[in-house]
Amino acid sequence: MHHISKTITSPHNDEVKALARLVQHSRDRRKEGVMVLEGIHLAESCLQAGGILSRVYLNEAMAGKPEVQRLLAGLPAGCAVIAMPEAVMAKVTALSSAGELLALSPRPSPEPPLAAAARVLLEDIQDPGNLGTILRTAAAAGVYDVFLSKGCVDVFSPKVLRAGMGAHFALRIHEHADLADELRRFGGRRLVTHLEGSSSLYGHDLTGPVAFVFGNEGAGVSDALLALADARIRIPMPGHAESLNVAMAATVCLFERVRQQEKPA
Repeated sequence: MHHISKTITSPHNDEVKALARLVQHSRDRRKEGVMVLEGIHLAESCLQAGGILSRVYLNEAMAGKPEVQRLLAGLPAGCAVIAMPEAVMAKVTALSSAGELLALSPRPSPEPPLAAAARVLLEDIQDPGNLGTILRTAAAAGVYDVFLSKGCVDVFSPKVLRAGMGAHFALRIHEHADLADELRRFGGRRLVTHLEGSSSLYGHDLTGPVAFVFGNEGAGVSDALLALADARIRIPMPGHAESLNVAMAATVCLFERVRQQEKPA
């Protein structure tokens, strides 16, 4: 069992207040160079991917759970474990009720992208649930490079991490990317989702290197990126809807690529 470094019992403790700021504000997370992992699943996903937990805040009420004991037993000696009562943890967490633990992990620096692989470019995605779902879809569909414009919501916020369900640790996430520059340098097909002047997704060959561009929930993809596209694509919708949620659209596009790459049995 990993040794507990100390116990904090007061919600007014300075470390508790600092932790609450990290949960709430992307500015503080960037300044400290950390992300906050809420709950056992994200902490386990981080460790399994070779990531580091620099500090763990443990909910005393759940310390005896076997999966928590297992995680603690696998921590390196240098990782501080701080216990706190559930009532204090509840003051800090972004969840409706406190989870098993909160862990701090260094904000990762991505490896360079794979030159000939598929990639996803995201312009000004604002909803944390959408962003996390797109990351989860990309990881599931075998796309490992995701580029985010400066206008995207903080990709390492607790809400996006929760929606990603561990996908962050399977991806190379390139923050504050110059999407136009990335598209210009990319050697494969550049496809942008757009309703006007577009052709059906299902008519395009997606088997080679391809870059998919998905835009802001309200405004869509900017004219600057549209101008760099090899093709504008749309998802045929024979039913009664004008458009799909951006995370759903990304899922359809990325899994159409998976379908095309599957060899017939």
